[in-house]
Amino acid sequence: MQNPNEAVKPQAKYFTIPNLLSFLRICLIPVIIWLYLDKENNAWAGIVLILSGITDVLDGYIARRFNMTSDFGKVLDPVADKLTQAAMLFGLSIRFPLMLIPFILLVARDVYMGISGLLVIRKTQVVMSAEWHGKAATSLLYATMIVHIFFPNISSTLSLILIVASTVMIAITFILYIVRNTKALK
Repeated sequence: MQNPNEAVKPQAKYFTIPNLLSFLRICLIPVIIWLYLDKENNAWAGIVLILSGITDVLDGYIARRFNMTSDFGKVLDPVADKLTQAAMLFGLSIRFPLMLIPFILLVARDVYMGISGLLVIRKTQVVMSAEWHGKAATSLLYATMIVHIFFPNISSTLSLILIVASTVMIAITFILYIVRNTKALK
């Protein structure tokens, strides 16, 4: 194991445990969708989605605890998150059509974040990390998705409350990231 105080060559930062966990999350996306839509096995789809979420928490913890953070990881981790969220929201929208609303907002926010993030990197040479509100939105969105997977007969009222809460949180993060990235670009 590498000493956390030693400098790591930039290319070595690509092949870290946190980055491998992020890559694993990307690989789990087709498995979750296959289980949920093709096999209609909600329990296993939910379990694999939870496993994906656990790897998300673990990769961040390991990266910080063992000094394995990298600019590549700061990009790969949210890409894995966003791909998982978008795929699941789209998959869930087949059974829960209102899931299209947070899906569309999520895609709009993340396209903006991708473009503005690249502009910030180009101007400042800094890869900006996610902020607390982004993590809160992700947690709420995962909870919403997991509840809908495990409880396919969820009441329409509870479903609506969860979807609206997730959509509002995504909208709040969208606004806050616009403000942050605009300031960084000035």
